[in-house]
Amino acid sequence: MDDIQEAQKNAIRLLKNLIEIPSYSREEKSVADHLQTYIESMGYKANRLVNNVWIKGTDFEASRPTLLLNSHLDTVRPTAGWERDPHKATLEGERLYGLGSNDAGASLVSLLHVFFLLSKKKQNYNLIFAASSEEEVSGKNGLELLLPELPHLDFAIVGEPTGMQMAIAEKGLMVVDCVAKGKSGHAARNEGVNAIYKAMKDIEWIQNAQLPKISPSLGPVKMTVTMVHAGTQHNVIPDECSFVIDVRSNECYSNQEVFSILDVNLDSEIKARSYRLTSSGVSVDLPIVQKGIQLGMSTYGSPTLSDQAFMHFPSLKLGPGESSRSHTADEFIELQEVRDAIPTYVSLLDGMTFEKFV
Repeated sequence: MDDIQEAQKNAIRLLKNLIEIPSYSREEKSVADHLQTYIESMGYKANRLVNNVWIKGTDFEASRPTLLLNSHLDTVRPTAGWERDPHKATLEGERLYGLGSNDAGASLVSLLHVFFLLSKKKQNYNLIFAASSEEEVSGKNGLELLLPELPHLDFAIVGEPTGMQMAIAEKGLMVVDCVAKGKSGHAARNEGVNAIYKAMKDIEWIQNAQLPKISPSLGPVKMTVTMVHAGTQHNVIPDECSFVIDVRSNECYSNQEVFSILDVNLDSEIKARSYRLTSSGVSVDLPIVQKGIQLGMSTYGSPTLSDQAFMHFPSLKLGPGESSRSHTADEFIELQEVRDAIPTYVSLLDGMTFEKFV
C-alpha cells in the first residue's frame, strides 16, 4: 500500500471515530483528547490550548514562510429531523452518515493526513496543522484564541465543505440590534407614537438599500431583518420596537463602514454585537489559485462564515463535501470525496515555493 492509500484508509477510520464522539461547540474536550492521542500515536507532538489541537512540522525553521492547514472540531447540535443516530458512524454503501461527517470532519481528517504526507519530505515552507474549536459559534476560545500562540503565518488552507472547489472569498457577518422609540398611549384614542410604525420605515430602508460597492466574487452586501419584537398588549400603543439585522458584508466594506452607513440612514438606535467577523478574499491571480485552476478546480465566493474571519493573512477555503449538506438532518460524506481530497491537496501543495502561493 502506497503512502496516499494508507493516508486515505487512516483518514476514513479516524473520521468514523470522531463522528461517534459528541463535539458540540464549547463541548469539544473529548474529541480533542481523542485527536491529540491519535496525533501522538503517529509520532508527532500535539500541542493543546483549551480544546484547540495543533502540530507543526518537525523541520520547522523560523526563517521560512509558514502554511497553516486548518479545520474545526466542533459541530452544531443535531436537528429534530435525523432518522439515523447522529453520533453513530453509519456506512451505507459508500456513504458515511453522522453529525460532523461533512461539516467539517472530512476536511479535518483529510488535511491532517495531508500534513503527515507533506511532512515526509522537506518542503520550501513550514507546515502547521490546527484543529480549532468553537468555529460554529465564532467562540472566543477557538481559533481566535489560538492564532496569537502560533508562529507567524503567511497563508492558510481552511478545510470546509466546498466540493473541492476554491472559495477565494468569504462574506463577513455583523449582527446589529436596533430599537425604535415611540410613546405609549391608549389604542382607542389618537394618542402616543407607535414605535412599530417608526421601525417599519427603517425596515423598509434596509429591505431596499443597495450599497454601491459590489464584489466580483461575493456580490453585494446583504442586509436582512431577521427578528422583530414589540408591544405589551393589544390596547397599548407600543413605545418600543426592537429588531435585528443580519449583515453579510463583502470585502469592499469593513463591518465598521457598514455600521456607519446604517447609523446615518436609520432613525432607530443601533448597536453592533461585534465587528470582529470580517470578510476576506484573495485574488484569482495568485499562483496557488492558478495552480488549482490548472488542476481542474473552479473559484467562487462563499456566503457562509468560517474561521477565515479571524485570519488577517491570505487564505483559501477548500475541502471535500458540499455546503448544502451542512447543518442538515442525516448529514453525510461520500467516502470517495475523502479519498479524492487527499491526493488533490497534495498535488496542490507538494513542492510549492512560497512565491507560488502569493
